[in-house]
Amino acid sequence: MDPADTAPAPAASPQGPPGWARLALFVSGVVLLGSVGLSIGLGLKPCPLCYYQRTFAMAVFAILTVGWLARVGPTALLALPAAAAGLFLAAWHVYLERAGKMECPAGLWGLGTAPVQSLAGFLVLFALLLAAVLADRTGGARAWVGLAVGLVLGVLLTVAAVKSVVPVKLPPEELEGEPKICRPPQTPPA
Repeated sequence: MDPADTAPAPAASPQGPPGWARLALFVSGVVLLGSVGLSIGLGLKPCPLCYYQRTFAMAVFAILTVGWLARVGPTALLALPAAAAGLFLAAWHVYLERAGKMECPAGLWGLGTAPVQSLAGFLVLFALLLAAVLADRTGGARAWVGLAVGLVLGVLLTVAAVKSVVPVKLPPEELEGEPKICRPPQTPPA
């Protein structure tokens, strides 16, 4: 009898399939660099909602990076609450913009506004993490519980972020011209 026939099958990666987890790590890095690039590259100032989104992107990147380097898991599941919070908060930010309650600066390369770009990035990131969690068959029923708890935590983090935002008093120069920070809509004089 060949010893290879009796060897146990290799265990699934604790991060889910390596492709999903690594792609999520890459996308989280792109989202984070894009967020920082808006401030450093374009000289935009993040509003409180933008800061929260950036913080959630940093958290996802940190969790996935440490998980990948230390080979611990399930990092996709651990990163899911922060990604969900970033996604839900970006959706709220875009809603405020579309409802005319905020006007926000253009994003990188003028492709939509900064909140719209954040929403797109978090949507891709969340989908990749969700795919990694659902594809990881090692967790069984606990993975479903973890997924549900992660989504609930994401909602709770979003509500906490929205409720804790204090309106920023902008100097008069920030209220003129193209926005450099998300701000209340400016109506042109009649």
